[in-house]
Amino acid sequence: WLPDAMEGPTPVSALIHAATMVTAGVYMVARSHVLFELAPGTMLLVATIGALTAIFAASMGLVQHDIKRVLAYSTISQLGFMFLAVGVGAFAAGIFHLMTHAFFKALLFLGAGSVMHALGGQTDMRKMGGLQYRLPITYWTFVIGALAISGVPGFSGFFSKDEILLNAFVKEPILWLIAFVTAGMTVLYIWRVVFLTFHGESRLDHHTEQHAHESPPVMHWPLIILAALAIVGGYVGLPTILGGSNRFEHFLSPVFGETALHVDASTEWTAMILAIAMTVVALVVAYYAYILRPELPGRVAKAFGSFYTLVYNKYYVDELYVAVIVEPLKKLANWLAWVLDVRVIDGAVNGLASVVAWCGRQLRTVQSGFVRGYALSILGGAVILLVYILLR
Repeated sequence: WLPDAMEGPTPVSALIHAATMVTAGVYMVARSHVLFELAPGTMLLVATIGALTAIFAASMGLVQHDIKRVLAYSTISQLGFMFLAVGVGAFAAGIFHLMTHAFFKALLFLGAGSVMHALGGQTDMRKMGGLQYRLPITYWTFVIGALAISGVPGFSGFFSKDEILLNAFVKEPILWLIAFVTAGMTVLYIWRVVFLTFHGESRLDHHTEQHAHESPPVMHWPLIILAALAIVGGYVGLPTILGGSNRFEHFLSPVFGETALHVDASTEWTAMILAIAMTVVALVVAYYAYILRPELPGRVAKAFGSFYTLVYNKYYVDELYVAVIVEPLKKLANWLAWVLDVRVIDGAVNGLASVVAWCGRQLRTVQSGFVRGYALSILGGAVILLVYILLR
């Protein structure tokens, strides 16, 4: 339901995707960690679902054209990272990523809203381009959000995502590989948004281009504040290998205990360098595909026609829901309404009412209104009573 929920006002989308409903499940699992730790199989299931959610949603975000819809699938993918974290027992890392994600995802959504405001509500990235000089504040704050979600060193997303990848690298290597690939896809889809929206030649129609303008201060100050948080927010969890003390994890230790991984420095550096390398490679690929060779994505889409259609249609998950759940439930509801409710329940109630009405009509004939008839009935009753007494 999340991609459809972004049809609402952008500030509402920013709040929903950053800090409220969608993150409640991560919080619940983390807060119930004592129960989950008693069931290792369940923990593995949570981690697996998280990793698969992350990669499937990221692939969907790569092919969407609506700027807010890309960010919606991005949220689903990042939630997958959080569930991967809590599934491998890195509860503090999952909550840490929940916090840093709130900063940069709210920033990205409000940045998208600023673009929509400038373009009169336009959300199709194919009809944008060349906005970096028209919307300088929106552009630079959006770039900061993109750097953060990409996991570029120094930005908040790097520290939290690296913590998740390290835990998966040590505990579940296969799930780490899925998350590792997803991290690269994250860079691709977010920089696809940046390059299609702000770079290249303008694809705006004449009327929109004439009226494109930067947002007023009441809109761009929240962007600046969130951009600052997207930069510095991760330093509360600076790992010891980078000279920090991992204060965020110590802050949560009364809840989760000390869950820090005890791994040698070489393992930690290996996981970190691999993550950084993936980020750099994906960023270069995105720049090549959307700036140097802008015709390339279209050719790739044609080359993988059927698979592209499958991903663009969200793996037909919605259609599967309709076929497997919605339609059978509608048929069951119709049967309950017309057979059980109308014929059985209503039939029983209305049938009882009909019987009572019939009895009433029969008894009504006794009440003729003639006094002689009443006197005769009294006399007959008295005779019957007298005979009964005498026969006893």
